[in-house]
Amino acid sequence: MQETKPVRPGEEIDIAHLSAFLSGELDLDDGEIEVEQFPAGSSNLTYLVRFGNTEYVLRRPPFGNTVKTAHDMQREFDVLSKLSAVYLPAPKPLLFCADQTIIGSEFYLMERRHGLVVRGKISGTHKFGVPPSGGSSPTGLPFKGGTPNAVPQAGLFETSQKFRIHVCKSFIQNLADLHSLDPRDAELDTLGKPDGYNRRQIEGWTKRYFAVKTDEWPDIEKVISWLNDNIPAEWGASLIHNDYKFDNVMLDPSDLTRITAVLDWEMVTIGDPLMDLGTTLGYWMSKDAGRELLNMPFNPRVLMESVTRQELVDMYAEAIGRDLPDMLFYYVFGTFKIAVIAQQIYARYVKGFTKDARFAAFGHFVAALGSIAIHAVESKRV
Repeated sequence: MQETKPVRPGEEIDIAHLSAFLSGELDLDDGEIEVEQFPAGSSNLTYLVRFGNTEYVLRRPPFGNTVKTAHDMQREFDVLSKLSAVYLPAPKPLLFCADQTIIGSEFYLMERRHGLVVRGKISGTHKFGVPPSGGSSPTGLPFKGGTPNAVPQAGLFETSQKFRIHVCKSFIQNLADLHSLDPRDAELDTLGKPDGYNRRQIEGWTKRYFAVKTDEWPDIEKVISWLNDNIPAEWGASLIHNDYKFDNVMLDPSDLTRITAVLDWEMVTIGDPLMDLGTTLGYWMSKDAGRELLNMPFNPRVLMESVTRQELVDMYAEAIGRDLPDMLFYYVFGTFKIAVIAQQIYARYVKGFTKDARFAAFGHFVAALGSIAIHAVESKRV
């Protein structure tokens, strides 16, 4: 699959205005501006902006955003400006623009990181990372940066359980590293309010769900009741990403156990790190979730079929150096939160604010996630 694609209809930006603005703000290479789109994201929109040999990444809110507190470009820019100085996987932002006349919304520009993003189903016909003779990368294997031929050892994803575990451990270690940072070192100690964080999260995501509800999903509303009745006290307080999954990390093509970037920081705050881990667990489907959910572009299927959620929990406990409580509440919360995010996107599609055909089936995923969450509640298992 191509790394970037032409901009989707209805999501175009005014290239002439953007070029004029950036030319007055940055020392740019000669040549006309080129703009393409990173097609895989489903929330904020991300574009590749190229001047000659220099490339930048532009982030803007989605069209038809109905959540007033979401997609705050100024906040995301400010946080990354500080976080990137102490946490190397965070890309460095370069320029913020509040003038909505330039491209129709506020936006910011950041450095481009290169690496490999693995998503969904990996072709069983070809070794991971090795293209068929005379062809491009295998079907179902999107690359962001780098080239397939630069990843010879990636075939171990399919042949070595030890290597798959090693990749997952580095993925979880990187999350623990973020949680271990002192927010004061990044001058971000006032970013959030850790006291009462868990209750605010449950109440906030409950309100968001009902604000964008389009259909009756009985399981979702059962989960909402259970979560509101079982809110634990905060286990701790740290910087948290709030959407940490393989789909949001870039791997070094020459060493898949090294993370070169963590992407999509729009929900970063200070809060309970177990709520962050719970979201990661919510994205991590087990074999019984069914082919469609296993192939969703959140995490590589080959890893989800090889490493259980409990094994991820154990990896995190080892990385953070602390025993963890029962993770059921956090896992159910993470699954519910992802369902609400899917519902927000689906509502934008239903209302015609986006024509992205990927979102037509998101109602199905909301229902499926509700079923998964209520099954976890009833079985009392992560």
